[in-house]
Amino acid sequence: MTAGPVGTRPRATRARAAGLAGLAATLLLGGPGVGAAHAGPARLPAATTTQCTQEKTQYVAEAPPALTRLAAERAWQSATGAGVLVAVVDSGVDPGNAHLTDAVLPGVDLVGVAGDPAGRTDTAGHGTAVAGQIAARLLPDAGSGVVGLAPAATILPVRVYYADDDQAREQGVAPDAGRMAAGIDAAVAAGARVINVSMSTPNDTPALADAVRRATAAGSLVVASAGNRNTSSDETDGPRYPAAYDGVLSVTAVDVDDQPAGDAIHGEHVDVAAPGTNVLTTFHAAGDCMLSGEGTSTSFATAYVSAAVALLAERYPEETPAQWAYRLEVTAARAQPAARDDLVGWGVVRPDAALGFVDDGTAPGPVSPVHGRADAQAAAVRTVDVSPREDPLAGARSGAVWWGIGGTAVVLLAALAARVAGRRRRG
Repeated sequence: MTAGPVGTRPRATRARAAGLAGLAATLLLGGPGVGAAHAGPARLPAATTTQCTQEKTQYVAEAPPALTRLAAERAWQSATGAGVLVAVVDSGVDPGNAHLTDAVLPGVDLVGVAGDPAGRTDTAGHGTAVAGQIAARLLPDAGSGVVGLAPAATILPVRVYYADDDQAREQGVAPDAGRMAAGIDAAVAAGARVINVSMSTPNDTPALADAVRRATAAGSLVVASAGNRNTSSDETDGPRYPAAYDGVLSVTAVDVDDQPAGDAIHGEHVDVAAPGTNVLTTFHAAGDCMLSGEGTSTSFATAYVSAAVALLAERYPEETPAQWAYRLEVTAARAQPAARDDLVGWGVVRPDAALGFVDDGTAPGPVSPVHGRADAQAAAVRTVDVSPREDPLAGARSGAVWWGIGGTAVVLLAALAARVAGRRRRG
């Protein structure tokens, strides 16, 4: 395999994106889309706090911090995503960003944006940011260290929402479940092996469930965000869709210390976690920006997991979506190898470990889609209930103990009496 691009070591570079601020209801993150001419590119020094705007193209010299945490350079020794089509079901993708010019194909528009039936404009900026995390090409000549986790993958934009009026620029426009379902179907029809859905809804709808089933049957893996608390119409923990459907790899976010994010929705639907804060990626057509610097976003965590799946799809093209998902789950970093929880699922993904994993049916943790679960493994992952319970045999055991004590006492007394009698006879 050809090794992938290598960026410089990241530092704590921060840049806040005014253009990706809020998004309403079911969409996890989005923001304003203000068209503007671009000034000449500027290179941002390390450890700079800056406002990202579309008016000025600027680049960050550092590599995305998440790539170090995800051991990207080790993963690139096995795969870079070459030949893998990743659909970004989102707000469109702007190939005007130099990182993405060679990465983005003509796609699909399900909204009806005038003059762009191919989803290659992005007024919200969200889809462009996600696409950069997945497949941004390295631009060393521009002084940029930004690169995607699957830097040789190809992006198919599938636009299911957009923002192009005053209210939308403030809040974003969230797609309904039917449009998300149509986006998944469009991705499958175009041949995408990986389908990134960085959005969620608390509503379980038959159309969305059916679209996921069709994608899985076609050999595509849907990777979806588990939900964000601060942008959801329902802030309580619980299932979000399509993340909670069978066959979907559901992703939550962790903070800079790889701890569960309080901003994320938690629950039984969570499968794995990935970095979701301090995300250095592509910003509209204006170069680089550090996003989600003051919180965590499962949107961005989902993009990194989709990129990891793209690496696996290149390395193991004959495997099923369930096998790719299993590789990431079983090799994820967690304290107890045999246990998952509702905060981070099976743990934080390790793409390099997933690429090197050999499934012989003995690994503790999730069930292998090939081998099932062996009896010994099943015993190892049982949950032990240590809560106090009434012992139905307590009375019998208590009686047995006292009878045992009494019997022992009789024997001892008899032995003592025999010894005393013997002494008297000898005396």
